[in-house]
Amino acid sequence: MITQLTGYSCAMLDRLYLPILGLLTAAVIALALVWPQGLGDRSPPPFGHEPVQRSPAMQAAMQRETEASERRLNQAREAVRNLQSQAIAPTK
Repeated sequence: MITQLTGYSCAMLDRLYLPILGLLTAAVIALALVWPQGLGDRSPPPFGHEPVQRSPAMQAAMQRETEASERRLNQAREAVRNLQSQAIAPTK
């Protein structure tokens, strides 16, 4: 009679669905606790470890990369300035 009123052909099995949903929820929470946190801030103990970007070697490498990038950018700007000045006042 209920299926005729609501239009559902079969009832949802709550005795099966809700425990599976609870186990899935617990598994997702457990996975979130042990998943690596990446390169951001340290996770709270006992799960976290020192982020890679905070190591002295990585800091030095990042500084070298930044300086090299700035040098390339300044060289490109200087090349554009030289080309523009030659286009405005060509020297022979």
